[in-house]
Amino acid sequence: MKKYFLNYLDELESEAVFVLREVYAQFQNPVILFSGGKDSIVLAHLAKKAFYPSKIPFPLMHIDTGHNFPETIQFRDDLVKNLGAQLIVGSVQEAIDNNRVVEEKGKNATRNELQITTLLDAIESNKIDCAIGGGRRDEEKARAKERFFSHRDDFGQWTPKNQRPELWNLYNGKMHHGEHFRAFPISNWTEMDVWNYIKRENIEIPSLYYAHEREVVLRNGSWIPVSEYLIMQEGEETKIKKIRFRTLGDITITGGIESDANTLEKIVGEVSAMRETERGNRADDKRSETSMEDRKKQGYF
Repeated sequence: MKKYFLNYLDELESEAVFVLREVYAQFQNPVILFSGGKDSIVLAHLAKKAFYPSKIPFPLMHIDTGHNFPETIQFRDDLVKNLGAQLIVGSVQEAIDNNRVVEEKGKNATRNELQITTLLDAIESNKIDCAIGGGRRDEEKARAKERFFSHRDDFGQWTPKNQRPELWNLYNGKMHHGEHFRAFPISNWTEMDVWNYIKRENIEIPSLYYAHEREVVLRNGSWIPVSEYLIMQEGEETKIKKIRFRTLGDITITGGIESDANTLEKIVGEVSAMRETERGNRADDKRSETSMEDRKKQGYF
């Protein structure tokens, strides 16, 4: 009899599929938080596998800052169509227009923190009881404190010291009225695991992840793409550089790296040699030592 040995990607996939099925079993109205980045794309792929041949039983929810890469929005719309899934969009611009949030001003302004209120409003208005995210524990020290099932109180806030034990893969989704959960099926994955899985599964990703020429400006050690939303600072000058992005977010805060990696094989090789976290080029994470944890406590992803 031929023996079949699981490799580490099979084990990670199996764990993520198990978590997704647990979410489906324990919650009434979950959604997949979808940013258009590689982690949420992998999450959608895993959900497709978890419930095949049926369609994904969860809508995809995107919190739209209004300052997205055009390539990301196009990719999002194409993927939703191909999956036959429902798309829920929470708009930061609408939140600004309705005076739910106040837009930052100045040369370093970002809409990233404004996503918190927009996300919590979307969760409440759509009666979401579990938001499934693509967060991984290796991304940032605050992410490392998460469980697979992460409880949020009735204000949508996260308390890192109030995490529930998860022994023997038993997940406790019990909650009171008004509370909800976040679930993180790929918590145990690393950036390298994600890229190796994308390569193995031949998963389509936005062109932004591949090296390409772009007009950029150097700011705080990162190449920030020039866009209609970028406020140029005194002494800055634009350049044409061959770059790619390791993570995708608001176009005003997402920095690229110089690279020639224009294939998945080259990206895998490049990532394997890197020593800096992928979020090292995110301006929002450079504001303070605890910027990510502070946002998460308020209700961020």
